[in-house]
Amino acid sequence: MSGGTFVGMPAFPEGAATALADTQLRRNLAHATGTIRGKRAAVVGELGDWEELREAGRAVKEHTLRHLDRYLLQLEEKVTAAGGVVHWARDGDEANRIVTDLVRATGETEVVKVKSMATQEIGLNEALAEAGIAAYETDLAELIVQLGDDLPSHILVPAIHRNRSEIRETFLRSMGDYGTPAPDGLTDEPRDLAGAARRHLREKFLRAKVGISGANFLVAETGTAVVVESEGNGRMCLTLPETLISVVGIEKLVPTWQDLEVFFQLLPRSSTGERMNPYTSTWTGTADGDGPRTFHLVLLDGGRTDVLADEIGRQALNCIRCSACLNVCPVYERVGGHAYGSVYPGPIGAILGPQLRGTRSDVDKSLPYASTLCGACYDVCPVKINIPEVLVHLRARVADGPPDGHPPDRTAGSGSDGGSDGPPREPDRRRGAFSERMAMKAARWVLSDARRLAAAQRLGSLGGRLLAGRGHAPPGKIGRLPGPLSAWSDARDTPAPPQESFRAWWKRTHP
Repeated sequence: MSGGTFVGMPAFPEGAATALADTQLRRNLAHATGTIRGKRAAVVGELGDWEELREAGRAVKEHTLRHLDRYLLQLEEKVTAAGGVVHWARDGDEANRIVTDLVRATGETEVVKVKSMATQEIGLNEALAEAGIAAYETDLAELIVQLGDDLPSHILVPAIHRNRSEIRETFLRSMGDYGTPAPDGLTDEPRDLAGAARRHLREKFLRAKVGISGANFLVAETGTAVVVESEGNGRMCLTLPETLISVVGIEKLVPTWQDLEVFFQLLPRSSTGERMNPYTSTWTGTADGDGPRTFHLVLLDGGRTDVLADEIGRQALNCIRCSACLNVCPVYERVGGHAYGSVYPGPIGAILGPQLRGTRSDVDKSLPYASTLCGACYDVCPVKINIPEVLVHLRARVADGPPDGHPPDRTAGSGSDGGSDGPPREPDRRRGAFSERMAMKAARWVLSDARRLAAAQRLGSLGGRLLAGRGHAPPGKIGRLPGPLSAWSDARDTPAPPQESFRAWWKRTHP
C-alpha cells in the first residue's frame, strides 16, 4: 500500500466488475450490511431528538474546523503539560519516520496496534516492516485481515467480506506463523473463533513494550485522547505497554469534554447499532503507576489542511468514521470495499480519498463516480455530511482539472506528487464552453417549435432502433454512440428511445 491507495488496484469500474462476479462476496456483504442497517434503525428510532443530535454533531465539527489552528495549539499545550510529547507530521512519510524512530529508540522490534485508519492511510505497518519492526494487529477483524494476508474492506468491520468458514480456515492456516497457533478441532462458531484469537493475542499483550493506536477523538480542553471499541483488545493495547504512540488526523479534534456527550450518542448507534460503546478508553498524558510511562501523540496533516481550504469539500473532515454510509450504499453493498482501491471505501471514501491524495491517479479519478447519487448516505450520516454534493463537486474537478492556484495533487502517504502518469493536461475550457453553448442553442431551437420537436423525436426513435442492442449492449440499450456522444455511452448504459413518443401515442389513441 502507498499513500492510502492499494498498490496495483485498478480504477473503480474494473474493480467493481471483478467484485460483482464474486457471488460469495455479494452474499457476505448483503447479510452483514443488512444486519447492521436493521440494528441501527432500531436504536436510532428510540430517540426522539435524533435529528437535533445530528445537527449538534455537525455544528461542533464545523465550529472546530473553523478554529482548528487555535484548538490544535491548545491541545499541544495540554498534552505537554500532562507529560506527553506532541509531534507534527506534514504527510505520511514524515509520520512514518517519527514513529519508526520512536520505536527504535526503545530498542524493541515489535509493537501491538489497536485499529487505526490513520496508520492504514499512511502505510505504517509496511514502513515498520522495512525497518525490521513487526506490527501485530489486535482488533479481531484487523487480525483476520493480517493473518489472511488480505486487505480491509470496511471502515468498521475490515473483514466484512469473509464468512465464518473462511475465517476458520485462515486461523488454522496462518495463526501459527504469527504466534500461538489455532487449537486443533477449531470450529467456525463465533465463540470458538473469538477464543482462538484471545489465546493468540494474550502472549503479545503480555510481551509487548510498545503500543500504537489511533483515536476517535482528541479533546483540546484537556489534552485527552479517546478510543471507542467493542472488544476490549484496544484497552489492553493502551494500558499494558510501557510506551504508547498515537497517530491521529488533525480533524479528530473536539473543543471540550462536554462535546463528547453528543458523539457518544451518535457514534455507537450509527456504527454498530448499539446504544453505547462497550469499551470507551480515555487517557491524558501519563501518570505514575498507571498505564504507559511514555506517551507520544503524532498529529497527521496528510492533505487535510488543503481539504480545509475547499468550502464544499471540507465537510468530509466532519467524518467520525461510523461507516453508516457504507451500510446503506447500494453500490458498496454489491461490490465491497476492495473495489474502491483505497483505505477509505464506500461513499465517504469516494470523497475523502481523492481530496487527501488529489485526483491524478486513475483510482482517484474514478472514485467520485462510484455512486448513484441516491442520497441514502446523506440521510444516515450522523454529522450531516452532504456526500452527494461533494461527489458532484469532485466530478467537476476531475472533468475540468484543478483551478488556478489549487494545491498540487499529492499522495498522503508518500510526499510525492501523487502519481506516475505524467503531469495533468490543462483542459481546453474555451472549447468546452463553446460546445456547451452550441448544444444549448440547438436544444432551444428544437424545443421552441412543436413541429421541430416532433421531427426530432421521430429521428431519435429511428436512430435508437438502429443502434439498440448492437455490440455488447444489453436488450433495450444503445451501444457506443457515434462521435462526441461516445463520452456519454462509454460511462453508462444508454436506454434506447421508445419506438413511439407520447405525442404520437396520444395522437393515435385520441383521434
